[in-house]
Formats: sequence, structure tokens, C-alpha cells
Amino acid sequence: MDFLEDHSIQNELLLIFVSVILGVLIGAEREYRNKSAGLRTFILICFGSCLFTILSIKIGVNNPDRIAANIITGIGFLGAGVIFKGDNKIDGITTATTIWATSSIGMAVGSGYVYLSFLGTFLILIILSFLTFFEKFIDREHKIREYKIAVTNYHDVAYCENIFIENNLKFRILKQQYTQGNLSTSWIVTGKNSNHEKLMKNLMEDDKIIAYQF
Repeated sequence: MDFLEDHSIQNELLLIFVSVILGVLIGAEREYRNKSAGLRTFILICFGSCLFTILSIKIGVNNPDRIAANIITGIGFLGAGVIFKGDNKIDGITTATTIWATSSIGMAVGSGYVYLSFLGTFLILIILSFLTFFEKFIDREHKIREYKIAVTNYHDVAYCENIFIENNLKFRILKQQYTQGNLSTSWIVTGKNSNHEKLMKNLMEDDKIIAYQF
């Protein structure tokens, strides 16, 4: 009986060690990219999820999912804490979903599905690291920006439209604001990143454009 208990403890310690290693792998990637949740955070998430799953199996013999089911609720609070509004978009979504996925890795380890957890970690790292190349390609070919351009009169709005057309960019007006002789128009502009760069150069050199920002 003692041998079985010692063997069980050794297995659990091994599972906890594995969860820490997998947390290190995922956390190192996030730390390298200087994200809001880094190395220590992901180690603790993976380790904590693993330990809670082990305890859920040990304590809740008749209802083994009692504790483990609440891990997802707790992870939801952590994920919400790293999501914040940037200048033009919501940031932290990828880190929040990585936290969620890492907790599933910890739960898989705690349940004894070690091979599944290694496969899951591998896929997470592939998605986080290598698919960024596809994101950059899409961003280069299909860049969406919000420009705020100030001109002196209403007729210059059509002038701005011609500038967009000349630079092979699609556009639509988002909103307009008139203040003390200046008409400020917000545009949603879509096109290649290289065309956006040409647009900015043209806007800086154009005398009819009072100011712009994006």
C-alpha cells in the first residue's frame, strides 16, 4: 500500500514538473515578445491548472470535475485583466486566449494526458510564432487605417478622395467635425501598406492639407 502511495506521489510530482516545463515554453515566447503576461505568469497558470486538476481527481472521487470546472471561471478573470484598448484597436486578445489555452494544457497534464499536453503546447507555439508571418503578409497586402485629415473648406473633401484614388486606396467617411474654420474628416482607408506610405508622404507635402493623423 505504501509502495502504491509513493508511486502515486512520484507520478503527481512528475506531472507538476511537466506542467512547469510546458508553462516555461509558452511563457518564454510571450516574454520574448514583451507581452503583458510573461514567463512567470504562464508558468503559474499551467502549474496551477495542473495542481487543481490533480486535487479535483483526488478530493472529488464521486464528482472529479467539481474543482476543475472552476478553473475556467478563474482563467476568465485573468484573461480579462490583460485585455485593454489601444489607440486604434483592442490589444491583449492573443495573450488572453493564450492564457486560456495554457490552462487547458495544465488540465491535460493534471489528468494524465501528457502526450496530448505536449502536442497542445507545440501547436500553441506554432500558432504564436510562425503564423505571425502570415499576419504580416496580410497586413502588408490589406492594411486598414483610420485617418483624420483637416482641410480648410468642404470642397477639399473631394480633393482628399482624389488623393486616395491616386494612391490606389479604398476609402469611406467615418465622421466629420467643423471647428474654427477647419473641417476635420475621419476616413477608413484600405489598401497595401506601401500605398499607405505613399499617401502619408503626399499628405505631408500637400499645401491644402492642414494636418493629418492616423
